[in-house]
Amino acid sequence: MNRNDITEKIMTVKVSKGIKWEDVAQKVGLSKEWTTAACLGQMTLDAKQAKVIGKIFGLNAEEQKWLQVVPYKGSLPTPVPTDPLIYRWYEIVSVYGTTIKELIHEEFGDGIMSAIDFSMDIQRTADPKGDRVNVVLSGKFLPYKTY
Repeated sequence: MNRNDITEKIMTVKVSKGIKWEDVAQKVGLSKEWTTAACLGQMTLDAKQAKVIGKIFGLNAEEQKWLQVVPYKGSLPTPVPTDPLIYRWYEIVSVYGTTIKELIHEEFGDGIMSAIDFSMDIQRTADPKGDRVNVVLSGKFLPYKTY
């Protein structure tokens, strides 16, 4: 058994029971974005959170322990994603990455946006021309230090 096995079990139960990530997140007490990432094997749950997830998805005690192991982060199976939705994010970074970098450096200086001290919010926004996907990424700015 490994973390990928637990992720597959969670997804199987989610589909078979029609579970929504937002409902899972409410029971865990965290955002739907972070909770989803944790259930997909990208975040580490504490014992209390793992127990809640375990109850929702029918995980035994050993399987719940896997939710508490620090995962190997990065879940894409190929260097260039083939899933169309994920590929669009790759495309966004390919096209706008240098612009994002330039504007962050102009505003903040030499450094990076943290993906650790980070939050994400995904919402649906109604639009007469077709609903919009509204994604807000917020990460702490980490300046490079001189030494």
